[in-house]
Amino acid sequence: MPGSGYRRHLYRDDAVVLRVQKLGESDRIITLLTRRHGRLRAVARGVRRTTSRFGARLEPFGHIDLQLAGSPEGVGSSLHSVSQVEAVALYGKDFLGDYPRYTAASAIAETAERLTPVEREPSLRLFQLTLGALKALAKGEHAGSLVLDAYLLRGMAVAGWAPAITECAVCGTPGQHGAFSVPAGGAVCPDCRPPGAAHPSPATIGLMSALTVGDWAVADASEAPVRRECSGLVAAHLQWHMERALRSLPLVDRRENP
Repeated sequence: MPGSGYRRHLYRDDAVVLRVQKLGESDRIITLLTRRHGRLRAVARGVRRTTSRFGARLEPFGHIDLQLAGSPEGVGSSLHSVSQVEAVALYGKDFLGDYPRYTAASAIAETAERLTPVEREPSLRLFQLTLGALKALAKGEHAGSLVLDAYLLRGMAVAGWAPAITECAVCGTPGQHGAFSVPAGGAVCPDCRPPGAAHPSPATIGLMSALTVGDWAVADASEAPVRRECSGLVAAHLQWHMERALRSLPLVDRRENP
C-alpha cells in the first residue's frame, strides 16, 4: 500500500547474545541486548549450515559487533536481520564445559531478558552489567554463584527493586537489622518487622552488601551456608518483583568452591 512501507536500513551496534532459537531448517532467531538500542530480536539466515561464515559467533553469552538491517526506531517488523557479525569476546567458550558457571550464565541471560520487557528501549547500565558478569564468569576468578547473586542484586538496583540492606525498608532507620522481609522490601528493624520475616545471619546480610558494592574480598571469603542463605533471599526478592519464576534459576549449580 502506498505510504505504508518503509525502507529497512543498515546500522551497527555491539551486543550480548542472550538466547538463540531455531527458525526453519537453517536459520535462527537471536535475542540480543545491545549497547545503544536495548533488547532486539534478529533473524540470522543460514547460520545452522556448516558453511555459515558467522554461525559460531552467534552463540549465547558472546560479545559481538554486528550490522543489522531494520528500523531501530520500531517502524515495521520487530524482527531485524543480521547482515554482518564480528566477535569481540566469545565468553561462552570459556565455560561451556563448566556446569556451575554455565548455569549461572544462563540465569544471567534470562534475567537480562526479563529486565528489558520493552524492545528497543536502551538500557546502557544493564548492558554493561550483563557484559561484566559474563566476563567475570569467563575469567573464573570468583565462584559462579557469587557472580550471579552480585548480578541479580545490581540488576534489581537498575530496575528500581534493590532490597534495603543498610537501612530499614519501611522506616529508613540506618543500621544492619536482624530481619528480612521480601514483601516489605528487604531488611527491617524490630519495630517494622512483619509476621513471617526471615532472620538471616549477620554474615548473610554482610555478604549481600558486599556483592552489591563489589567488595570481592569479603564475598570470596564467605562460607557455603552463608552463600546459600544469601542466594535464597536474593532469588526470593527478585522473583517477588518479577511476579514469575525464572526457569533457569533452580538449575544453577551452587556446589562449586571459590
